[in-house]
Amino acid sequence: MRLLIVEDEKRLALSLAKGLTAEGYAVDVVHDGLEGLHQAAEGSYDLLILDIMLPGMNGYRICGALRAAGNDVPILMLTAKDGEYDEAEGLDTGADDYLTKPFSYVVLIARIKALLRRRGRGGGASPRLTVGDLRVETAARRVFRAEDEITLTAKEFAVLEQLAVRAGEVVSKAQILEHVWDFAYDGDPNIIEVYISALRRKLGAEYIQTVRGAGYRLVAGR
Repeated sequence: MRLLIVEDEKRLALSLAKGLTAEGYAVDVVHDGLEGLHQAAEGSYDLLILDIMLPGMNGYRICGALRAAGNDVPILMLTAKDGEYDEAEGLDTGADDYLTKPFSYVVLIARIKALLRRRGRGGGASPRLTVGDLRVETAARRVFRAEDEITLTAKEFAVLEQLAVRAGEVVSKAQILEHVWDFAYDGDPNIIEVYISALRRKLGAEYIQTVRGAGYRLVAGR
């Protein structure tokens, strides 16, 4: 899952990004409203965390512009305000949820997961992906082979999830990098091979095929 944080409080934004990355999300961060609108409109995001008070363009206008353009990305709005009017205005412009600062990180994670589950029910990825006897529960972030649970790191799970949502299809390294690592990643793309090797070791080599020069394919195994 790829998230965009638009928040001008840099310490808060980077703290959120660090925590969400540890949860297995790919996270991009911008601190300006106009840049945030551009990034949200051009990027492929599963959820937007949007502050209201921003330089350049406020969160209400960003949200309204995205909805007017037909962009239905789930939007969780953050604000230091706590009046009913502010909440109503945020929801009226098309936001999906609203969180007042200061907030609990645990609550933030719960809200994010709820929005992503809701999006899944609305036509996105299913909360449960099955490939042969392999079962990937995206909401609970758990993986089972038959009845045995397989323990994966957050990044391993994120890579597997990208393969599972396109099971039977070839998924390129570029596609995995785009959704599992953030847009600013400039390291060696062969890092993906490390995670593929780890997944093969834990799941069984027969589940992940290498398509030379193209990418990887998740199959049902034996």
